[in-house]
Amino acid sequence: MYPALALCAIVAVSVAQPATRSQGITAPAPALAGIHKIQHVIIIMQENRSFDSYFGAYPGADGIPMSGGKPSVCVPDPLTGKCVAPFVDHKDQNPGAPHRDTDSVADVDGGKMDGFIANAEKGRCTGTNKCVADQVMGYHVQSDIPNYWTYANDFVLQDHMFEPNASWSLPEHLFQVSEWSANCTQHDNPASCTNAPSSPVNTDATCMGCDRKRSILRARATVSLSSSESSSMPRMAMMSCSDL
Repeated sequence: MYPALALCAIVAVSVAQPATRSQGITAPAPALAGIHKIQHVIIIMQENRSFDSYFGAYPGADGIPMSGGKPSVCVPDPLTGKCVAPFVDHKDQNPGAPHRDTDSVADVDGGKMDGFIANAEKGRCTGTNKCVADQVMGYHVQSDIPNYWTYANDFVLQDHMFEPNASWSLPEHLFQVSEWSANCTQHDNPASCTNAPSSPVNTDATCMGCDRKRSILRARATVSLSSSESSSMPRMAMMSCSDL
């Protein structure tokens, strides 16, 4: 239900091996085994979405609690005194909500999951400003995003996969390639870095793009480690992940 989150899909696709030729005779290539069956990995990262925003109504998924086809839960709106239930939102564009790590803590509210509207209203719904903070309760259905639902139908939809960093897009992108979002004071010295879940920067003025370079190097190491660890992979797989 939290729109200011990141949704990603990873599709691993296997392809047929080309035939080999020997003295004019065409023979099929040896069958690939294990991880080598996967020839291409396609990563689709959707910004500012949660699982419930896209798949909350997906049949069989652990999404929005329903009773009789209607949401059976709601989140309080401090400004109106009402409790707002999730609702279908067919709009292509939705207003964002605060989405740093501190906002995530406020949204979850110790596990009550009732702080989404209050946190979205904070500092935004004052004076004559029109407040649309309750739109964090909107979700989409298959007719809005048919391609995404097709991916879920054709591959696998994981409804219990969570991002490692409950924050905004840049830190999460860094985690995607390097498993770390940090502030660093020295070029090429990870020991000078400290965790930065919301504002990753490099304070070494002599190095432009050091964080990006470090992320790429760490990503290469991660890919090498992952490929050596896995001995059996499905021919096709899709993973969907959200921040919360």
